[in-house]
Amino acid sequence: MTLTRRNFTLLAGTAFASAYLSASLEAVAAGTMEDIKARGTLRVGVTQAPPWYSKDPATGEWTSGVGVSAGKAMAEALGVTFEPVEVTWGTAVAALQSNKIDIMFVLDATEERKKAADFPASPLLYYSLAVLAKDDLQVAAWEDLNKAEVKIAVPQATSMDKFLTENVANAGIQRFPGNTEAIAAFQSGRVDAVCLFHPPLIAARQKLGSGQIVVPTPVKSNPTSAAVRQGDGDFVAFVDGQLKDYYDTGKIQTWYEEFLTGFGLDPNAAPPIIKELL
Repeated sequence: MTLTRRNFTLLAGTAFASAYLSASLEAVAAGTMEDIKARGTLRVGVTQAPPWYSKDPATGEWTSGVGVSAGKAMAEALGVTFEPVEVTWGTAVAALQSNKIDIMFVLDATEERKKAADFPASPLLYYSLAVLAKDDLQVAAWEDLNKAEVKIAVPQATSMDKFLTENVANAGIQRFPGNTEAIAAFQSGRVDAVCLFHPPLIAARQKLGSGQIVVPTPVKSNPTSAAVRQGDGDFVAFVDGQLKDYYDTGKIQTWYEEFLTGFGLDPNAAPPIIKELL
């Protein structure tokens, strides 16, 4: 074969891609904790979704939120630096698989996600599914939303999306990349309600200054966790131990209350995120 400029470019590109893939696989094979310590950073998936993750608009730094606090604490336990990596809820698992992040907090351990990522046994926190709805929308039960004329915004490829699809299929469900876009659709009046777990809605209601937060019946409460790359039992065990400590000692509740206070909200007026306190 004559090695033309085009063929040389293609071969070089293929070689680079193969080398990158090989390096990623070698890092995973060596063990996640070993890779983290060698790199000197714990790469945590983040997405703008208060109170879980919040970026300071003035500095562009990820400075607050439960996931940020947990990530910094876990990085400290490993003796490395916290490194935020922006993803969306829908792309977090793919980011784990491609070795772009090491962990994503506040990700529900659904059966579908368990096929592509590992989850520790210990919960990170508990929350209830809720809606932020227009003040004049009559809603007490999920069935009240199950109407073609009701438009609901939800982050795509999330457990909230799955729940609405299975239980409120008659509604006009509109899917968005993340919390921010779903809340913006409600703020602009494009939808009648936005569906999330209750903590982010508290922050959204505070910012918007209107709307009603409702936890429709039957109440849907469940634990959330942290997703890690598949196949590394040692790292899963480490994360499990850390999450158990955060939960049992009340650190996770403290971080949540610290965020609410910094956001100008009264923690005593918000539902707790520890099951035993609900």
